[in-house]
Amino acid sequence: MRLALEKRDKKSNSIAFMVPLISFIVSLLLGAIVLVASKANPFEAYAAMARGAFGNARRLQYTIVEAIPLLLCGLSVGIAFRLRFWNIGAEGQYVWGAIGITWVMQFWTFVPDAMLLPVGLVVGMILGALWAGIPGVLKAQWSVDETLTTLMLNYVAIGFAEYLYIKAWKAPLGNLGTPVFPDSAAFSTVWGKIHGGLFIALVLVVILWFVQYKTRWGFELNMIGKNPTAAKYQGVSIRRNIILALLVSGAIAGLAGSINTAAIAHRLTKGVNSGYGFTGIIIAWMAHLNPFASIVVAIVMASLTTGAAALQIAMKLPESMGEVLQGLVLIPLLAGSIFNEYRLIVIRKEAAK
Repeated sequence: MRLALEKRDKKSNSIAFMVPLISFIVSLLLGAIVLVASKANPFEAYAAMARGAFGNARRLQYTIVEAIPLLLCGLSVGIAFRLRFWNIGAEGQYVWGAIGITWVMQFWTFVPDAMLLPVGLVVGMILGALWAGIPGVLKAQWSVDETLTTLMLNYVAIGFAEYLYIKAWKAPLGNLGTPVFPDSAAFSTVWGKIHGGLFIALVLVVILWFVQYKTRWGFELNMIGKNPTAAKYQGVSIRRNIILALLVSGAIAGLAGSINTAAIAHRLTKGVNSGYGFTGIIIAWMAHLNPFASIVVAIVMASLTTGAAALQIAMKLPESMGEVLQGLVLIPLLAGSIFNEYRLIVIRKEAAK
């Protein structure tokens, strides 16, 4: 007798609901084992994380603010994943968005103050799109593996950003980082710490949902992802769609970098490569590339970050414990996603013969 995976004939809504729920319960149990081994009460630890993420209005605001760039990066890579282009470079495209808006704020003195923010966002999107377009063209024209090119370009972008805020664009008398952006170019606040970038992200969710599920281009992306050979025989241009999808994907990641830099950091400085682009990959995967589901997953991921910080303070646990618990939450969720398309069956020896 042995266990095997069998592909489901069709996807089930009940399975799509139960798999993440069971996976999350498993992750909590694994985390509890680690906490007990660390001589900490699991119930108190999880309660501390929940309070840290949602305990009061201020903590909820920080969680939502943390979720905004995560949501945008999840939307970014989700577009590329639609046609099975594995864009691992959202982190670098995010960084280029931060560089773009800093360039506008610091050197585009000919732009009126009231226009600095929208112009900076557009420039950040353009730079993010161009950076993503490089592996897009390489893949479309010469079939160069996109996983390697997008991944390696991350470190080029990060290294260039470090050069800018450490040396080339560094504030004359300031600490590490560029000069602070003008107050007139700041995002308006919605509620406490929550800024106007939230509306941009939510509007983009609606737009991308409509594009992916209600337009011909979205249908073509889905067709290429499922069966590129059939798409080609139907007259769909695979090369054009790869390049276009990567430009859109990079533009959204660049928008995330521009928004977060203008709303939170207010300058280009150390920490611009905060991992949002890499986490966006997890968000897109866990949301099954659905823009609306990405909202929920982004909030969950943000709560793990803000809750883990509170866990260190409340439980006196080492800083690494927060990252361990985050990993224990993510691994079962990602591993369990395979059961959305496959089911576990038992094969007996007699049947196998």
